[in-house]
Amino acid sequence: MDNAHHHTASAGTVPSSRVHVEHYTPEAGVCTKEIDFVVDNGSIDYVNFSGGCEGNLKAIASMIEGMNVDFVLDRFSGITCGSKSTSCMDQFCHALQEYKEKHQTR
Repeated sequence: MDNAHHHTASAGTVPSSRVHVEHYTPEAGVCTKEIDFVVDNGSIDYVNFSGGCEGNLKAIASMIEGMNVDFVLDRFSGITCGSKSTSCMDQFCHALQEYKEKHQTR
């Protein structure tokens, strides 16, 4: 059995209890089972992928932490994995889009 689904991949420090961590459950079919993230002032402050390709997702988390949400959406939305119509990163983009819609300034 592949143990990759039991790993978590994060590049940054776990946020303090004072910070609101967003939780997202990706659609079935991707290896990541949960994505936790923090957005601060329009930038990704923290991201953690539970399950999936640990090394690749750690590298991605390290790369995108500190990036503007819209930049990440432009670069990574729609990326597929193998024959799947989505990927762990595409699912993170879905999470970011939901976050943006939920936190729009009126």
